[in-house]
Amino acid sequence: MKTVPNVYEAEAIPAAARAAIEELLQTGDLFRYTASKDAPVTLLESEFADMLGSTYALAVSSCSAALFLSLKALDLPRDAKVLIPAFTFAAVPSSVVHADCIPVLCEVGENYRIDMADFEAKLDDNISAVIISHMRGHTSDMDAILSLCNARNIPVIEDAAHSLGTTWNGKNIGTLGRIGCFSFQSYKLLNGGEGGIMVTDDADLVARAVIMSGAYEHNWNKHAVLKDPFEKWQNQLPLYNLRMSNLSAAVIRPQLGEITRRVADGRRNHDHIAAKLNAIDWFDVPSKLAPEERAPDSFQFNLVGMDEETVARFTKACSDLGMPVQIFGQSKDNARAYWNWQFIKDVPELPQTRAMLMRACDVRLPARLTLDEVDQIGNILIEATKGL
Repeated sequence: MKTVPNVYEAEAIPAAARAAIEELLQTGDLFRYTASKDAPVTLLESEFADMLGSTYALAVSSCSAALFLSLKALDLPRDAKVLIPAFTFAAVPSSVVHADCIPVLCEVGENYRIDMADFEAKLDDNISAVIISHMRGHTSDMDAILSLCNARNIPVIEDAAHSLGTTWNGKNIGTLGRIGCFSFQSYKLLNGGEGGIMVTDDADLVARAVIMSGAYEHNWNKHAVLKDPFEKWQNQLPLYNLRMSNLSAAVIRPQLGEITRRVADGRRNHDHIAAKLNAIDWFDVPSKLAPEERAPDSFQFNLVGMDEETVARFTKACSDLGMPVQIFGQSKDNARAYWNWQFIKDVPELPQTRAMLMRACDVRLPARLTLDEVDQIGNILIEATKGL
């Protein structure tokens, strides 16, 4: 068995976090509202919003929590229909269900992006909101999506969990729609173990989200938002208590300065292995759309010309060579295969998305890898096709 890089090993947290963590441990001020101002969570929100060019940010316990609060802050009626892509993580439809709404799934193509014909057809079926998952960092046609939704006055939420650092026509992903939601889970660009954040330019919307996140009594005074919308919603909304702790923020904040380097290294690694695999007939790595500059933290490719038996031989060969490869639709109970979302009533059959998921491979490709390590991964994938 060949030695391969450990793609699940996280990059070290910057040393600057240690002093902040030690101070928190000494004071015990882990709750975001203990300090009158400038708590680590508050500072993270301000710094993150400034970095993206957004007016407001709210840090919470996960990206799923951010998606849920986004839907609740939009004040959608019970059983409102929310259109989402069928290629996403189960947390996305789960957040829709949790918000007492109904997820409607649209087709996704071989390039992992929303099928615009199916999207437009379903958009007119009494849809109240749209969540666009930039799944695994692949951006769908946001110009077309926003044009269609704006014409119908349908709010767009961006699930940018995999897309921090990605731009579309030079503008940061997550700032194109009404709300953008990001993840700080350990496999994402910024590693907080868990955690999430939402950004918006809408003061009333973020005020609602802040209160529902758990800003009880007058703790909303510690958020950098206008006073009026808070007073309007004080005691009018339920509290879901989805706050981020200061300890998580202390771990995340020193990593903000690493984003540019991580994005550049991740893009270099992705493009390097993409060129290597696209030279092999068995593989197809879909190209990015023209307005998109990606910030990949993983790598996806399609198997071409393989029947089920050949796919099985390929995946076995990868495992034997020490690098198991996940195929989204072939992995039992995969949370990214829409037919496993049995918590949705009447899960639809989506033949285009199913066909893609049955041949789409998923490999982690963290930015910390060297080009030599990326070559090792590519060479194993190519070697696994020998004799097929």
